Amino acid sequence: MTEMMTIRLNELVIAIKGAGEMATGTACRLFKANFKRIFMLEIPGPMSVRRQVSFCEAIYDEEIVVEGIKAKKISDIDIVHSAWENNCIPVMVDPDWKTIKKIRPHVVIDAIIAKKNLGTNLFEAPLVIGLGPGFEAGKDVHMVIETNRGHNLGRVLLEGCPEPNTGSPGDIKGYTRERVLRAPCSGVFKSSLSIGAPVKKNDVVGHVDNKPVIAQIDGVLRGQIRNNTRVKDQIKIGDIDPRGKIEYCTTISEKARAIGGSVLEAILRKYNQ
Repeated sequence: MTEMMTIRLNELVIAIKGAGEMATGTACRLFKANFKRIFMLEIPGPMSVRRQVSFCEAIYDEEIVVEGIKAKKISDIDIVHSAWENNCIPVMVDPDWKTIKKIRPHVVIDAIIAKKNLGTNLFEAPLVIGLGPGFEAGKDVHMVIETNRGHNLGRVLLEGCPEPNTGSPGDIKGYTRERVLRAPCSGVFKSSLSIGAPVKKNDVVGHVDNKPVIAQIDGVLRGQIRNNTRVKDQIKIGDIDPRGKIEYCTTISEKARAIGGSVLEAILRKYNQ
């Protein structure tokens, strides 16, 4: 019998490259569907905007809980099984993805959302999935998940490429670029505000060196990078939600939840035969 015929679904080992917002939404969706043998790989200093729903924050704080699911930083591959036994998702600093070669997972998911392929290939696992632009199904990965908001969001592609990067943030209550906070220059970001704080248009949200970061709309500070982070000019450093609901700051977005559901579909297409 082949491995695909004999492996139980809840025994599948799943590697996720990246532990940001979309990767976390995917990990949570899979975990809640009883895929518990997940591990996530990150760079040494990840920079996430939606920090309260990003497992990469475990790199700094040792652990983080998102919607009741705990992720924990580990430094040794030998601790992976221990984390699983304790109902945690292990997160490791491994920018070169060496852990994948050692553990040999059944599924590899590139959820870095880099808008380009940073080296993921078909030979890393029996099922390799790419999220968003930069991948071609059947060439770079086995399946690609559409990440662009709209009619095709979450579509599983078995061949071809997803929609190209638009460069424009998703529309929330008619706002796109206005809701994103960007660095006015290169330097060190500082802010006295916390995620969840209410803001008004023209409020100073923080500073990069001596230049102010100014809100363009009213709403709630849904996401913001860590204080004292060195940033480049015009990089995204925050997100204002015009809906004004504080609870949205600590819960997975509809986009991340949809993408996670599509990854679940892709895994079942491969292994539930």
